[in-house]
Amino acid sequence: MKNTIAIQGIKGSFHHQVALNYFDAAITVDECMSFDSLVESILNENSNYAVMAIENSIAGSIIPNYALIDNNNLKIIGEYYLSVHHNFMSLKGQLLDDITEVHSHPMAILQCKEFFKKHPNIKLVEDKDTAETAKRIHDNQLKNIGAIASKTAAELYDLEILAAEIQTINDNQTRFVIIGSNHDKNIIGINKASLKFELEHKRGSLATVLNVMSDCKLNLTKIQSLPKIETPFQYAFFVDITFDDYKDYEKGKKLLEIMTTHFKVLGEYENAKL
Repeated sequence: MKNTIAIQGIKGSFHHQVALNYFDAAITVDECMSFDSLVESILNENSNYAVMAIENSIAGSIIPNYALIDNNNLKIIGEYYLSVHHNFMSLKGQLLDDITEVHSHPMAILQCKEFFKKHPNIKLVEDKDTAETAKRIHDNQLKNIGAIASKTAAELYDLEILAAEIQTINDNQTRFVIIGSNHDKNIIGINKASLKFELEHKRGSLATVLNVMSDCKLNLTKIQSLPKIETPFQYAFFVDITFDDYKDYEKGKKLLEIMTTHFKVLGEYENAKL
């Protein structure tokens, strides 16, 4: 039976590439034009799993996605790090000097700013999705407009790459999480967890929690605070931890449950960044 995987964007997007790399190639995809609709795809059982970008090595965390996972009680079952390569493309037969506008996702534009500083005549226009822009250029035969997208998108939508590898930093990686509505209870291979908790608003509370993690041999790889809308200037903390022994994690988890409020396990899975 084929898995249906919800992706943000359309075929040819980086989310699509991750879905193909992480799962068996025999998948179907549910193309979602926003992260909200991606979550709805899971909740409405239109898809078995979803691929969601969570942070980028240049642009940082995609903070609203933490809240989407938490508020909808979704579970992180895995992760994937994708080395991102951006390419400047247009309809075939055009030259770089013919292009007056480039349309792409804001994150892609941000990651290619240095390239476009050398081409000040090209207007940068933020759009919904990298691959969707490439497809629109092909479908509507839009001249003088370029897209920033993957080589896969250029191949799928029959566009010509005018400049390859235009990202400012070559080692540009995006971390994606694989999410579902159920949590796999099999602990074999699990050496990473994503947790959420809140703390009393008093001096040293976060430092105490971090010390407990260290004492339990838990390695903190990520900490992200998110404001509590209903309580100004108080925060929820989202953390990623890695560990060598699941028993160490279990011990630390029990202590953290006692020391924090609104403690929640967002996912337990295999660390993809070894």
